[in-house]
Amino acid sequence: MRQERLSPALFLYYKSPVMLNQGHMQWIWDHTGKRYLDMYAGIVTVSVGHCHPKVNQAAREQMDKLWHTTNIYMHPRIHEYAEKLTERLPGNLKVCFFCNSGSEANDLAMLMAKLYTGATDIISLRNAYHGINGCTVGLCGVGSWKFMVPGISGIHHTMNPDPYKGLWGGSHCRDSPVQTQRQCSCETNQCQATNQYIEQLQEIFKYSLPKKRIAAFFAESIQGVGGTVQFTKGYLKKAFEMVRERGGLCVSDEVQTGFVRTGSHYWGFQNHDVVPDIVTMAKGIGNGYPLAAVVTTPEISKTLSEATFFNTFGGNPVACAVGSTVLDIIDEEKHMENCNRIGKHLLDQLAKLRDEFEIVGDVRGKGLMIGVELVTSKESKNPLPVSDMNDIFEDCKEMGLIIGKGGESGNVFRIKPPMCITQADADFCVAVMRKAFSNYVQRTNN
Repeated sequence: MRQERLSPALFLYYKSPVMLNQGHMQWIWDHTGKRYLDMYAGIVTVSVGHCHPKVNQAAREQMDKLWHTTNIYMHPRIHEYAEKLTERLPGNLKVCFFCNSGSEANDLAMLMAKLYTGATDIISLRNAYHGINGCTVGLCGVGSWKFMVPGISGIHHTMNPDPYKGLWGGSHCRDSPVQTQRQCSCETNQCQATNQYIEQLQEIFKYSLPKKRIAAFFAESIQGVGGTVQFTKGYLKKAFEMVRERGGLCVSDEVQTGFVRTGSHYWGFQNHDVVPDIVTMAKGIGNGYPLAAVVTTPEISKTLSEATFFNTFGGNPVACAVGSTVLDIIDEEKHMENCNRIGKHLLDQLAKLRDEFEIVGDVRGKGLMIGVELVTSKESKNPLPVSDMNDIFEDCKEMGLIIGKGGESGNVFRIKPPMCITQADADFCVAVMRKAFSNYVQRTNN
């Protein structure tokens, strides 16, 4: 039925695909009743737990009262939710535009930046992912997500400030409990690699952009689909300063890093000591319910008044009830503290796997936004072949662990679970991965 009735572009994980039929908090069950620990959260989307009872109750109560109305009418939920959401953002980020997905949010942010500045050129990073609709695919800096059709003009990709595989950076350059084993001469809070990556950004300004003004600079706080890549310290702050000097807006994509997932702040951009002009958010915002938002300043928000602007489902009453409850749960269940505590423990334990296995090239991340990059050898950093990655991936699934994959070569295991996981769950995850790595080594040595 899937082959005949669904798009052939849709792909499945695993040689023996998992057919899911139930979920509860950090657990999911397949059609046979087998239970899995979900350390991928429906692609970093189930933030507070599968079928969280408070979220379910809020959705049911709102459905019984008012299932849907568009935002051309007033209803309490959208106004209450907008106030609650913007209270959690710094500065003058006070105006919300609700929509349904991260791609849609980033598409709207592109439009607003162009309208506000009167410019059309936009910069994003190589290895970035901001969605794959007709416009946002242009922001995407990973070739495997691009089609053989012309994209929109005016998108420029600058060098990615990756301290593990980039040209510069090393063991003092990223904001993570686990640093890359690559050595560098940087002193504390004096990242020399950042200056070199900023010089590359200056090259883009000098040779590829108009002198007068640009529209925007887009960046994730930690690259998600690109393989949980963290930037060199201070890079975003300097990049934001350069963009604003050229009249551009700074857009923070918090689709994966928002809502306390990094453990130390509510938003990922706060780890970089910056305040953007526009913030886009989705995924964990609704714990799996289709919901997204663009939040900006009152001045920038006025640009959409130049023509008729509308979204049929944006600000749907049920979506707003769900989103509002998610915010309450994050506070009540102290998910920021949990992300920080369990995240540090998990990163420390995964770092031991890096020390044990030659194929584990890098462990990185912050809070519960974690990546484990597999390589043929630590010296070469060449990606582990896809077939080998899939064997390990399949092995983890058979032992009851669901994780994700990412990176340009698909060789990074992405660990981004529901934020309700426990230390016992983290230890189970590491134990399964250790066994899967050991099985792989044993197979290749025979």
